[in-house]
Amino acid sequence: MDKGTECLWPRVTPRANRTIMTDMLTLRRPDDWHLHLRDGAMLKAVLPETARHFSRAIIMPNLVPPVVTSTDAAAYRDRILAALPDGMTFEPLMTLYLTENTDPKDVAAAHASGLIKAVKLYPAGATTNSASGVTNFENVRAVLEKMAEIGLPLCVHGEVTTHDVDIFDREAVFIDTVLDPLRKSTPGLRVVMEHITTRQGVEYARSGGDDLGATITTHHLVINRNHILVGGIKPHYYCLPVAKREEHRLALRDAATSGEGRFFLGTDSAPHPDDAKESACGCAGCFTATNTMSILAEVFEQDGALDKLEAFTSLNGPAFYGLPANTDTITLTKGDAVTYPEKIQTGEAEVTVFDPAMPLHWRVNA
Repeated sequence: MDKGTECLWPRVTPRANRTIMTDMLTLRRPDDWHLHLRDGAMLKAVLPETARHFSRAIIMPNLVPPVVTSTDAAAYRDRILAALPDGMTFEPLMTLYLTENTDPKDVAAAHASGLIKAVKLYPAGATTNSASGVTNFENVRAVLEKMAEIGLPLCVHGEVTTHDVDIFDREAVFIDTVLDPLRKSTPGLRVVMEHITTRQGVEYARSGGDDLGATITTHHLVINRNHILVGGIKPHYYCLPVAKREEHRLALRDAATSGEGRFFLGTDSAPHPDDAKESACGCAGCFTATNTMSILAEVFEQDGALDKLEAFTSLNGPAFYGLPANTDTITLTKGDAVTYPEKIQTGEAEVTVFDPAMPLHWRVNA
């Protein structure tokens, strides 16, 4: 297949000498290092979908209004815990939304207290609810330097937002013009490249040291841009960063299934009501919390890498964030095709569950 050719459906890309035959997997309980829970009725509806399989998650702060102070983060954490159903255990790992008015002292105090585990950088206008993000990076210099001093990670939505840069090139341009200069000017800053979608993102993550990590979503391992556009626009495959060419999807698969400690799961599971997705200006986001573990087991099996699944879902993330891996476990078994609900009810609205466009044979045992 030449470089410009794309296939619509995921390809099975087995690796030589890595075939593993099994019908049962027991893994340390996974964590999600990039999750949107929203608020109110949506929070109550989608939180159980994550807590069913995941022990902890880095919670995105792009609410309306955003979570910008330690007081905001503490209140949001309390709302999340109040929405957790009886009998479920789950730890929300809180973040602050970086603005040009963020107070370094507030960030340091929130970190010292254990309240927050990261600060989130959204370039202004990059994605859903990012209007309060950063425009002039010099205005957040003091915050970044304080974060480097105390070892607090910066989670980066890595896209430029200038209109003269094609949407499919925005990640690569961000790496060259923003991320690399930012890291060079702030030695010691721990950075997570969130939801990387390109070969360039994989290559840059691999070029960094121990202070650079990268999350990869479930859906970007499965879809390329053809899924969004071929045969009509598919709004439930539209996300930001947008899915790219097939060569980039394959680079992500290679990274995720490599076992390398710099790559770990961040689903970016992002619920939107169907009427907001299926509109003239549809929202960006794929809701994958419900079936992520089944999808990942299928992907890793296709690539002959089931022995690397635990590293990606359960070990690499805690190691980067300086947290212990979970001690409890989950078990997945392989059998007949698994079915998941097509939609989740959220009060008066519905949220469509991501369709991986392939049969899933791995189920998480209750």
